[in-house]
Amino acid sequence: MTPYCRVAVIGAGAAGLTATKALLESGCDVVTLEQGDRPGGLWARGNASGLSPAYGSLHLNTSKGRTQFADFPMPAHWTDYPSADRMAEYLADYARTFHLTDHIRFRTTVTAVERDEAGRTWNVTTEDGRSERYDAVVVASGHNWDPRWPSPAYPGTFDGVQMHAHDYRTAEVFRDKRVLVVGMGNSAMDIAVDASYAARGPVLLSARHGVHIVPKYLFGRPSDATGGALAVLPWRIRQRLAETLLRLAVGTPQRYGLPAPKGGLLQNHPTISDTILHRLTHGEVVARTGIDRLDRDRVVFTDGTSDPVDLIVWATGYRVTLPFLSPRWAGEDPEQLPLYKRVFHLDEPSLAFVGLMQSTGAALPVVEAQAKLAAAYLSGGYALPPAHDQRRAVARALRAATARWGQDRRPMMRIDFDQYVADLPREATAGRARRARGTGRAFAPAQHERTAR
Repeated sequence: MTPYCRVAVIGAGAAGLTATKALLESGCDVVTLEQGDRPGGLWARGNASGLSPAYGSLHLNTSKGRTQFADFPMPAHWTDYPSADRMAEYLADYARTFHLTDHIRFRTTVTAVERDEAGRTWNVTTEDGRSERYDAVVVASGHNWDPRWPSPAYPGTFDGVQMHAHDYRTAEVFRDKRVLVVGMGNSAMDIAVDASYAARGPVLLSARHGVHIVPKYLFGRPSDATGGALAVLPWRIRQRLAETLLRLAVGTPQRYGLPAPKGGLLQNHPTISDTILHRLTHGEVVARTGIDRLDRDRVVFTDGTSDPVDLIVWATGYRVTLPFLSPRWAGEDPEQLPLYKRVFHLDEPSLAFVGLMQSTGAALPVVEAQAKLAAAYLSGGYALPPAHDQRRAVARALRAATARWGQDRRPMMRIDFDQYVADLPREATAGRARRARGTGRAFAPAQHERTAR
């Protein structure tokens, strides 16, 4: 018999919606707390949370076939790379189809999550002062909403406008301005391309290190279409094959004036763009080295050159922030938080996480698999390994990730998309066997009365 378990899910983006669905299907009582006014999280442009970084030209950078939920395919007539608005529509339809919205409290900001004094339940406090008790908490709040600015700041002063990519919406902000975009990620490339149609003169694109740039189509097919078939190969072999195909198709970044990539294709996250290479070859975007200093109305680069600039876009990524968790539960740096299978807190697995990872591929299949694993544990059908085995598994995963991605690339959070989504169902099967044998660590919710939401 499934034990009664009341669970708080924090966030109603893709991660929170899949967690809500999986928990409901497992028989749990679920309350989902969402800061915004609609489902969809960061994909929902204009969401009342103010956290969405989605801009007008934003599209998926992984194909719909590799991005869609396993139990909710995207419409067949949609393009291979849907827009942000289509993605928001998809997630809203997912919430309606599976009757999730009845369980979501919108415009509700969580301010604190703490274990009660008896260590049996969680107290979740919201901005309105309300505090409620839950058997478990699933953190699904995402980590691409707290802008990371250069730190330390570059020396000198700048007289023009500075903005983070998080605040970019349309290219009109660049009209007749001399624009510099700093960064080499997907947002940096998209924004540089958008700006090149409105800016005064070529848009400057600055970075200290390069990345591999992968077109959305290779040889007539979505460029990520072969990923699953190659997943059985060791990642270094996959890397050599992928780099060879990329060189044959588009050449190296250096061919377009960009800096050489710091690492291999499957080590540093590539930038997915069909348009940046076109704008570079036409001189509408021009590569620059890293910044040395700011000089009022000019920017001086590390190669000694300088250019007049009116507006700088810092496409420098995001910090991982969990403001409602104390350091006792989030650690001093949430990027370094160790989690078993990137889901379960090692000290108290009734605190679970969905989406606190950095994937080499799409996010949606990953959070779907994580949600199902969390629900299996919280509904009593899955047992975790003993605590020492969990810690050893986390240490092994960290060593492998550090060897592949390096110390400075969030190795604790890194996962290989294909290997990870194949591993979690195997882990679920192993956990059901542990539960049947009476070994491992099974969830035991507190015995309390069912309370109305």
